[in-house]
Amino acid sequence: HGHGKLGNDHPIGSTNRFFAKNLPQREFDPDKARFHLKKAGLSDLKISLSAADAAFPGAVDAAAIYQQNAAKADIRIDVIREPNDGYWDTVWMKKSWSMSYWNGRPTADWMFSQGYAADAAYNEAHWRNARFNELLVSARSELDDAKRLAMYTEMQSICRDDGGEVIPVFANYVSALSRKVGHKKLASNWDLDGFRCAERWWFADA
Repeated sequence: HGHGKLGNDHPIGSTNRFFAKNLPQREFDPDKARFHLKKAGLSDLKISLSAADAAFPGAVDAAAIYQQNAAKADIRIDVIREPNDGYWDTVWMKKSWSMSYWNGRPTADWMFSQGYAADAAYNEAHWRNARFNELLVSARSELDDAKRLAMYTEMQSICRDDGGEVIPVFANYVSALSRKVGHKKLASNWDLDGFRCAERWWFADA
């Protein structure tokens, strides 16, 4: 058994206060995939997926599992095992489809602005959606949390239904601590309490 939660093809995790908890979960449906292939005039689809464990530990195995399941929908994925050395310079955002991993971000705006805005340097899918970018700007100045939630929910829905990324899972951060170490509620955006353990943790009384 692994440690993680199902993704829904958008980058906002369930610990974020603007997570779209009512957005329907994407289900594995090979019949529906074949339907859309046929609608596009295709009997099957052949595509290459570049992978290396430099993307994240187990990325090559994950690509193989994805390949096996996609075949059930007549989608033929050629998994290309790339060298670990130079992966982020020569493969990521260079090849048409590649494995990658993102740490979380403290805010939805930060995540969307860094990886999904039309002009974002790390927009790895090279994706552009006018409505998404309009909402991204508007949500920054909206002070009503209910309205902001509605905006971010729509943005997550747009990512899921129109975006160019497959986000199947959110991995848990698993840590072991001595009882001698004290801390408050742990951040979920990065490992080691958002990489701020040196600031936030203390030696507790024995």
